[in-house]
Amino acid sequence: MPTPARVRADACPGVFAPHDAADGPLARVRLPGGAVSAAQLRALADCAEACGDGDLHLTSRGNVQLRGVTRPGLAARLTDAGLLPSPSHERVRNVLASPLSGVRGGLADVRGLARDLDAVLCATPELASLPGRFLFAFDDGRGDVAGEGADVCWRATGSSEGTLLLAGGDTGRPVTRADAVAVLAEVALEFLRVRGSAWRVAELDDPAWRGTPVPRLPADIPAGLIESGGGFAAVVKPRFGQLSAAQARALAGFGPALVTPWKSVVLPDVPADVFERLGFGGAELGTSACIGRPGCAKSRADVRADAVFRPGLRVHFSGCERRCGKPSQSHVDVVAEAGGYRIDGRWVPLDEMEGKL
Repeated sequence: MPTPARVRADACPGVFAPHDAADGPLARVRLPGGAVSAAQLRALADCAEACGDGDLHLTSRGNVQLRGVTRPGLAARLTDAGLLPSPSHERVRNVLASPLSGVRGGLADVRGLARDLDAVLCATPELASLPGRFLFAFDDGRGDVAGEGADVCWRATGSSEGTLLLAGGDTGRPVTRADAVAVLAEVALEFLRVRGSAWRVAELDDPAWRGTPVPRLPADIPAGLIESGGGFAAVVKPRFGQLSAAQARALAGFGPALVTPWKSVVLPDVPADVFERLGFGGAELGTSACIGRPGCAKSRADVRADAVFRPGLRVHFSGCERRCGKPSQSHVDVVAEAGGYRIDGRWVPLDEMEGKL
């Protein structure tokens, strides 16, 4: 059933239209396909220190946020680093791509497709008016980003063949890899023509924008070393998806990186001792949280301080009912209330949290 169309203005944050958070302006930097070069990662670390709170905050769309941006110069720094190719399109460059494509698994290599779509987006003036929440995706056939709720997605069915998904449903329309970028851009233009007040494809009433629901598959990538074509790749999962500027620079020392929708980072080509050299990798797998207090005025608690970690258990701590940053996969839902938390709908006092998860 279609979701009711939105009536308020689209306030999705960007660089030129930051969100006014309790800890200062929050700027979101889009990384199509999650791809970021070593030089760009260093530039983001510099931006975090020079303009923000000193950290990079990874998002559930494979982007990066800078918090507490109270000092000037961010846009100029990002432009110099090639991270703002089109100011008019900066909030619509929302593109996911299977982060392990070309590293291990998958039916097709989708590397480069997000970059090519980004170029088309930025070169098409009409597409600058897409809502900031509209999401594109390229799935290499393993079903990882196909389950992330993209408005329009190309999913591989072979090395050069695929199908078109709309709002997570398979339309059955065959699309070759060579045509994938053009077709996704065409669908986005058609959405603009028919959207009315809708922000997402799922909000359209027309059944022509539906497909057969695709089963959601486990998609998160465990932290650790991955054998890849005789070499190694690494998945780094920082606590709460938060990297200090120093950690970001350390990652950049191993070349280009990919930020995943699961708040982790893939380093495609690394030595076997990468984690020893990094000194961090992310032990609290499965636990995520919104920013909480003091960063968000709507939060009822400092959820990151209260978070309880259980290996192998996916849990998301939220400071309020908005549940910002919650994973799309099945998880234990923990929401702050006065004096405690509601765990999957059951209220638990704060001092009993440890034994209830």
